[in-house]
Amino acid sequence: MLSGLAALPLVSIGSSRARSAEFVLKYATGQDPTHPVNLRAAEAIARIREATGGRVEINLFPANQLGSDTDLISQARSGGIEILNISSSVLATLVPSCGMLNTGFAFPDYDHVWKAMDGAFGDHVRAQIVKSGLFVTDKIWNNGFRQVSSSTRKITSPDSIKGFKIRVPVAPMLTSLFQSLGASPTPINFNEVYSALQTKIVEGQENALPLIYTTKLYEVQNSISMTDHVWDGFWVVGNRRSFAGLPANLRDIVVKEIDRSAIEQRQDVVKLSNTLRADLQTKGITFVDVDRAAFRDTLGKSGFYKSWQAKFGDELWNKLQDVVGPL
Repeated sequence: MLSGLAALPLVSIGSSRARSAEFVLKYATGQDPTHPVNLRAAEAIARIREATGGRVEINLFPANQLGSDTDLISQARSGGIEILNISSSVLATLVPSCGMLNTGFAFPDYDHVWKAMDGAFGDHVRAQIVKSGLFVTDKIWNNGFRQVSSSTRKITSPDSIKGFKIRVPVAPMLTSLFQSLGASPTPINFNEVYSALQTKIVEGQENALPLIYTTKLYEVQNSISMTDHVWDGFWVVGNRRSFAGLPANLRDIVVKEIDRSAIEQRQDVVKLSNTLRADLQTKGITFVDVDRAAFRDTLGKSGFYKSWQAKFGDELWNKLQDVVGPL
């Protein structure tokens, strides 16, 4: 899938089409150009250009070309960029309820993820994003279930993660999760992760397999523990003033096509996650299957769930529990 779509153009800055378009928008992501986020976004952009008769031209800037994740959120709010694909874990620094998607060991599988995110729980979180001053599309994209990688030790159990120096996003929920497990988390923006691992500022990191693969983190790690400790998604958000400046019919086209690509990208990540394990093994990565229940029990005993329920409030917490059961 990656090789078949990688030839799609990702940035069309300065093209004659962009100069002749009535509306020219910047669309930023933090992922490598070959990641499904960018491949499917490029397809949506092409469909938007065609459906609007060339009136809307969107230029895609992958791989943090326009700044770090936290910088991009600021730019989306100020209007420096019009559209941003950003992980829920990072958006939680602006919209705290986004962090609840990353509740440790909450989602057992994708059926529960989509039931929550396309239902009442997701609606509640989207409403909070809108209150922050951003616009948000209807369908969240798939970042995947996150796994722990390491260059120094194999993470096999809650005991083995104690004291482990692990990079996490600038995200309160993930920092809290690993602190509660006894690890030593360090928040670092993603564009600095490779060098932090290479120089041993941290021993490991945690991300979904497609991101580990497309950014070549396997070059500076040697084992991956299949913890599935949280599921994370990418919200497509943007500057509300810029979006409101589009005629209603063009807004509808933009949202429709981005949401279509979101549904397709969800399945891309699932398929990739099922095949990348073998690919990563050929690159020297050792995989470790862990007992997720043991990690969840450790979190429960630490007071992690009770603490975050108090912070988020019973209303939102119960919307999640309605889907995944008691936490």
